[in-house]
Amino acid sequence: MNNLRVIFMGTPDFAIPSLASLIDETKVICVVTQPDKPKGRGHKLQPSPVKIFAEENDIPVIQPIKVKAPEVVEQLAAMKPDLIVVVAFGQILSQEILDIPRLGCINVHASLLPKYRGAAPVEWSMINGEKVTGITTMQMNAGLDTGDILLSEEVKIGDEMILPELRERLMTVGADLLMQTIYKLNIGELHPIKQDDALMTYAPMLKKDTGLIDWQKSAQEINNLIRGLYGGAYTFEQENKFKIFRARIAEEKISLKSGEIKVDGQKLFVGTGDGLIEILEIQAPNAKKMGTGDYLRGHKVGERFWTKE
Repeated sequence: MNNLRVIFMGTPDFAIPSLASLIDETKVICVVTQPDKPKGRGHKLQPSPVKIFAEENDIPVIQPIKVKAPEVVEQLAAMKPDLIVVVAFGQILSQEILDIPRLGCINVHASLLPKYRGAAPVEWSMINGEKVTGITTMQMNAGLDTGDILLSEEVKIGDEMILPELRERLMTVGADLLMQTIYKLNIGELHPIKQDDALMTYAPMLKKDTGLIDWQKSAQEINNLIRGLYGGAYTFEQENKFKIFRARIAEEKISLKSGEIKVDGQKLFVGTGDGLIEILEIQAPNAKKMGTGDYLRGHKVGERFWTKE
C-alpha cells in the first residue's frame, strides 16, 4: 500500500489518528481541511488540528471555502489520487469529486450505519442513552452518509463514560478500521453492503439550545445529556448560567421538586421529573470548571435551577 496515492479530508482532532495511520502506510499527497477560523477574545485565526498535524508532517494543505468549487475540483483531479479518505471534514463532496479517484472515496463515520447518519453521531448516541455505538467505513456516494457499508466495528458505551472518553476510543478504532478497509480494498477482498434505509436514524448538528437542561425530564435523560455534551449542558440559577460537566444519578433519599437544589455538605443535589441528580463538576459564569465540592467551599447557590433562555 506504500505507493497508494491518497488525498485526506478532515478537520478536528478526531481525524488525526486516521491521518497518522495513512502517513505510515500510504503516500498522502495532500490534506484538505476547513479554513482557519477566528477564536478567543481576540478573534485570532486558528488553524484546524488536522492542518497543524499535516504541516508538522510536511504534507501540502489546501483549505477551500467550498470544496465543490470548479477550481478546487480541478486542483484535486490534477493530483491523480488513487483514493480519497474523509474523516469529519465538514463539507459534502460533489459527484465530480467522488468520481476522481480510481478506488473511490472512503468515509470513516462514528456510528453503526445506518443509525446516526449526520453531523453529530457521537453526541447523539450518548444523549439518547445508547449502550453500543461504533465505527463504519463507507464507500461514499452523493447522499448524506448513505453509501455502501464496507466494514464496521462495535464500541460499548459505559454507563459512566463521558464524551471525551468515547471520542478517544472511537478515534483509535476508526484509524484501525480504516487501514483494514484500505488493505482489503487494495487486494479486492471487500464486499460492500447496501444500507437498510428502514433502520436509519439521524444525528443532526448540535445547536446552542441542545444543551439546555429540562429538569422535568428524568434523572437518566438529564445525565445522558450531560455525559453526551461534556460542558455543553447548561442551566440557570436566577440570571446566572451554569455549565454542567459531570453528574451522577443519585440514590440518596431526598425529596426534591424538578430543578430544586439541596446542598448537603460538599454535595449538590437537584430534583428531576423522575429521580435525583448529583452535580459533580460545574462551571459558574466567568469562572473555570471545578469540582462541585471546591465550588461550594467558596460560593453559595440558590434554591432552584431553572430551564429558561
